[in-house]
Amino acid sequence: MEEIRKEIIELTKKYAKNKIKKEFIPGKTVIPFAGRVFDEGEYINLVEASLDGWLTTGRFAEKFEYEFAKFFGVKSVTLVNSGSSANLLALSALTSKKLGERRIKPGDEVITVAAGFPTTVNPIIQNGAIPVFIDVDIPTYNIKAEEIESAITEKTKAIMIAHTLGNPFNLYEVMRVAKKYNLWVIEDICDAVGSTFNGKLVGTFGDIATVSFYPAHHITMGEGGAILTNNLQLERLVKSFRDWGRDCYCEPGFSNTCGMRFKQQHGTLPFGYDHKYVYSHIGYNLKLTDMQAAVGVAQLKKLPEFIEKRKRNFRLLKEGLKKYEEYLILPEPTPKSDPSWFGFPITVKDNDKFSRWDIVTYLEENKIMTRMLFGGNLTRQPAYEDVKYKIHKELINTDIIMNNTFFIGVYPGITNEMINYIINTFEKFFENY
Repeated sequence: MEEIRKEIIELTKKYAKNKIKKEFIPGKTVIPFAGRVFDEGEYINLVEASLDGWLTTGRFAEKFEYEFAKFFGVKSVTLVNSGSSANLLALSALTSKKLGERRIKPGDEVITVAAGFPTTVNPIIQNGAIPVFIDVDIPTYNIKAEEIESAITEKTKAIMIAHTLGNPFNLYEVMRVAKKYNLWVIEDICDAVGSTFNGKLVGTFGDIATVSFYPAHHITMGEGGAILTNNLQLERLVKSFRDWGRDCYCEPGFSNTCGMRFKQQHGTLPFGYDHKYVYSHIGYNLKLTDMQAAVGVAQLKKLPEFIEKRKRNFRLLKEGLKKYEEYLILPEPTPKSDPSWFGFPITVKDNDKFSRWDIVTYLEENKIMTRMLFGGNLTRQPAYEDVKYKIHKELINTDIIMNNTFFIGVYPGITNEMINYIINTFEKFFENY
């Protein structure tokens, strides 16, 4: 059997090496805003995991969690099936009765922004809390941190925000306010793996951080996500909510880790009821498969290179588009930050010559993919028409982003040749103006 396995792996290597790489043809080959970058390593690991026949979380998941925790320098990484699930579990964990007075209850408030992706906000609503929206800054596209303190009420329990497109928000001010008012901080770093603030990796400042491994993100497993924390109580709560709400913390395939499996009293169950079937939370089943984790293990080896390529592509785009600042607001990193950029956001200044629609249409026609800055202003999305929320002051810049902002890609698969084509395409567009 071992010889057959080796033969399969060798054939996999051969397949991966000979997999046709598409030639870039300017104006014909689409330049994605994001995408996966694989070599033979991902294919080999995926086949290895398949041959193991272990379909749920297993050895590759364990290895990834260990290596990812090592990368961030945190105590705990918990893999889940998506970044959206990571956000749901992070917020849900903070509703546990085991947290006493600090737990988030229905009607409590969580500070966030409306200029972003919905699944950073949805868990707040899904757990019965009230999102409090604060406006963002342009050109960092992050929360106006100086307005957070004035938004706090006696009901405020947490701050849950993303580092927009990889650009860290002002962690100094966010953490200062959180510490002063004893608030939880959830950092959504789905777009910001490898970004730093004051020399420290984002995702290591707050109580919990969330990551996505969707193909568009810094590394991928196809789907997948993770939750980072240094708080081992929160780790256990996250795993409880992830694993059906169970009270038992045994890893899959193990029993009686605590040595008390049949020796405890839980609720009004009979004494000694099997701890493996005791549930302390209303949970979900959001685990990752080992085949997905296997892809992640191979991707993780490439992460430092991916981060540098993202930074390089961002820098080249900014240098090439700087001449158009009469019409375009180009992105700026938050002071004291070094972003691992997810995308290159551009805001079209109000003018009587062209609109966002004009430039986006031109880019798309020339095979350069664009994206809006996610939901624009979430409060104007149909899904939120009947949702209870609060707006602190006004969302002026959020509306500007909704109307005038888009982004293009910087992912590692974009080559220098593609960057030059993108810049030349902008040049041709502006020749008309």
